[in-house]
Amino acid sequence: MLRAHDTNSEIIINHFENRKICYAFHDIDGTHSLIREWPPVMSICLYNVIVNGLPEDFDSKENEKRLIESCGTKVLSETDRFCIESAGLSALTQMEWAIRRAVEEGTVKVSCNKNTNSEIIKRIWNGEEIFDEFKETDEMREMLAERTPRLFKLYEAVLNGYCRDKNLEKAKENPKDFLVPGSMEFMRFLKEQGVKNYFVTGAVVEKGMGMHEEVEGLGYKIGRDEIVEDILGSTWTEKMPKEMVMKELLEDLKTDGKNVLVVGDGRAEILAGSEMGALVISRLPKSAQYQRKLHKNLGANIIIDNYTNKDLYNIFEPI
Repeated sequence: MLRAHDTNSEIIINHFENRKICYAFHDIDGTHSLIREWPPVMSICLYNVIVNGLPEDFDSKENEKRLIESCGTKVLSETDRFCIESAGLSALTQMEWAIRRAVEEGTVKVSCNKNTNSEIIKRIWNGEEIFDEFKETDEMREMLAERTPRLFKLYEAVLNGYCRDKNLEKAKENPKDFLVPGSMEFMRFLKEQGVKNYFVTGAVVEKGMGMHEEVEGLGYKIGRDEIVEDILGSTWTEKMPKEMVMKELLEDLKTDGKNVLVVGDGRAEILAGSEMGALVISRLPKSAQYQRKLHKNLGANIIIDNYTNKDLYNIFEPI
């Protein structure tokens, strides 16, 4: 275990009380792994839905190929910004946002309460993911239940074709090229001091596939007493907000949030960590000024651009 104590370092952006750290919950994409260059992929996929709707063949191989070729070729102001704002939300929520925007624009036709739909769009942008209090039409619920997972799978296929597959093969040969500098060393430092590391992601987790394959390809061993105890995430059809995944893990571990370190680069894990009383590290490049300001307001305690910063290690001492 480690003791975390406040210092006068400039990497501390919100001061905190000294505490004992027993567990660490880490986001993966952008926080530790650089395999998935997902923002331009998600942006074009969401933009395409808003503009063209969801015809029956929207997830055809032809459309998949077209979207792969279109990734990153032009500025898409609304969806580019949404990808920044929604980082950390479950992919199913991000897909739902685009479908609801298409309904709002009229490119997807469905019987619904337009005011409710517009309100949920705003709430997703503000980081919310569960909307059980709203009563929606059967047609809207059925359409979302059928189309959202299909859009999610299309997005993953475009991501694979654009960058994920080729980057994964390169990462297996040279892992350091696809790791945030100092990532493995910091994870190993935590483990050696008795802190149990967990990966938490909004992506689908299937053993030997997808995100599971990526983290193992980068050299992270997963399992009891390994550098990462477990990896927890979403499914193709069930929305699992990262906040919910983290809270359930906290309950399973029977621990207090004050004994947890949360490390991430998305608003979802930063806010969830802050609300549970954890010590929160935001990993963002220095160029990400908007996100840095946002994360400070969400309650991040520490902000770093990578894990080689000596001031980061000075915050922790063995117990």
